[in-house]
Amino acid sequence: MLPTQPEIELPLLRAVQELGGRAKPQDVYVKVTKFFPAITDADLAEQDSFGGNKWRNRIRWVRQRLIWKGDLASPEYNVWEITPKGLQRIKGPKDRNTDVKGGTPISATLEDIAESYEAAFIGKILQNLHDLSAKQFEHLAGLLLKAYGFSGVKVTGKTNDGGIDGYGKLAVGLAAISAAFQCKRWQGNVPRQEIDKFRGAAQGRFEQGYFFTTSDFSSGAKQASVQAGAVTIVLINGPAIVRLMIEKQIGIRRKVVEIFEDVTESVFEALET
Repeated sequence: MLPTQPEIELPLLRAVQELGGRAKPQDVYVKVTKFFPAITDADLAEQDSFGGNKWRNRIRWVRQRLIWKGDLASPEYNVWEITPKGLQRIKGPKDRNTDVKGGTPISATLEDIAESYEAAFIGKILQNLHDLSAKQFEHLAGLLLKAYGFSGVKVTGKTNDGGIDGYGKLAVGLAAISAAFQCKRWQGNVPRQEIDKFRGAAQGRFEQGYFFTTSDFSSGAKQASVQAGAVTIVLINGPAIVRLMIEKQIGIRRKVVEIFEDVTESVFEALET
């Protein structure tokens, strides 16, 4: 049986510390696993309902919990770093102002919890996007476009495609707009030059372009996305991809949770009248 998320928190912090205070997730996965000798090969091979590795996904979730708490940071793409607060937590006792699951301050409101959970969830899915291969990312972009009504979506799967990773058509009234898309797993903000190159590849062949990235776009890239007389390039950054996945439930399952509110005081007041 795999360890629970609270059980993984301190081993994860120690793993990052022992790897020099900052490390790549692939190295952290191996290091954390060594803290749990009871884990079997069958446990490590277990998949979640979407076909992902359950153990690695659980570690990613814990990472997001620790980032939320301020114990870990993500200073750059594909790097996990322990913070001074995280180092202090390894040395000192657990904060008594947290609940038994080790994450939520007792005084937090439901709204606070929901906002923190959403931020952690988006961060976790973003990390999953970073871990995708180029081919997987291209096919995900194709799925997103199909979910939004594009037809005839095709992923080229070529490296010498001039910057076109795929294409499709979007019905607009009685007409159909031909659109191309490109996908980039980028470590920093995508610069304007990439937008210009993509537009050059799409110009004359397509009427619109969609640029997907796991990171974000520079101010120059955003300004260059729309130009008079040229193909418009729609920019879709990492958080936007996650929100599209949530909206269309692509690789994400929505679960409804009942919340109860105490209104007994008003009921009792009514009984007195």
